[in-house]
Amino acid sequence: MPITLPRDLPAYDVLGTEGVMVMSDADATRQDIRPLRIGLLNLMPMKITTETQFARLIGATPLQIEFTLIRMTEHQSRHTSPAHMESFYRTFQEVKDQKFDGFIITGSPIEHLPFEEVTYWDELREIMDWTQTNVHSTFGVCWGGMALVWHFHGVEKHILPAKHFGCFRVQNEAPSSPLLRGFSDDCVIPVSRWTEVRRDAVEAAGMQVLLGSEETGPCLIEDRTRRAIHIFNHFEYDSDTLQKEFERDMANGTEINVPGNYYPDDDPTRQPSNRWRSHAHLLYGNWINEIYQTTPFDPALIGTHRQVLGGAPEPL
Repeated sequence: MPITLPRDLPAYDVLGTEGVMVMSDADATRQDIRPLRIGLLNLMPMKITTETQFARLIGATPLQIEFTLIRMTEHQSRHTSPAHMESFYRTFQEVKDQKFDGFIITGSPIEHLPFEEVTYWDELREIMDWTQTNVHSTFGVCWGGMALVWHFHGVEKHILPAKHFGCFRVQNEAPSSPLLRGFSDDCVIPVSRWTEVRRDAVEAAGMQVLLGSEETGPCLIEDRTRRAIHIFNHFEYDSDTLQKEFERDMANGTEINVPGNYYPDDDPTRQPSNRWRSHAHLLYGNWINEIYQTTPFDPALIGTHRQVLGGAPEPL
């Protein structure tokens, strides 16, 4: 089954040429099935790039997905055209009365700021609380995950002495987890962040580390009490994303190292290869599958039961 996207969204043609099954809104309405509703709260400045990256992973599953692009209500994007935002995005205030089977909160390049100094923090707090009643499973990515564990558990983010930047190997610490079905004992994942959350604080808050590294700390964690998972690294990245970030920082005069273990022989004149794509599809496919197995058929019931992935529902 395909992912449902507006026919004129840039990701529609990009993913179609890659062999990802995509379906227009009009075609989707003719199928007599309930698609899974997945929302993407896109906090990244390059909206089109980010929405395409996540649509690629979500659209690779064998289920029909209704993909909704969401933005903060008052915050205006400076790097994406107003026409694109007006055509394809809805504000949180426009969707807050709806229910979603899955909801992704992306990262944002503002990790140096205390959470309370982020201009849209008040509305983001409202959104995070809203996920507990209107979303079956939440997926926080990088800064988005750090914001969620700070908001719900008081787990602090810590500034690193040097940026974790490159491709790092992480260990599979929960091979029996349905979210890691098919995963190797370890895998490589792109990392690009100036902050971290620490294992002792994550575990003290009752969350489980699923993927982790001694070098870069927790990568993927599960918060079963909040029906959420959080990843602090970037399976969704394209093959050249780290290269573009490196070139951007060099052009801006930012002190930055060559991304480690990314280019062959760490030589930035050589073409990087993608060594994380298969695990990216596994993780997001497993997440979608677990949602499908556990979400109520009647969307109105989402948020009325404490249903965790892989567990039995319990009334709230």
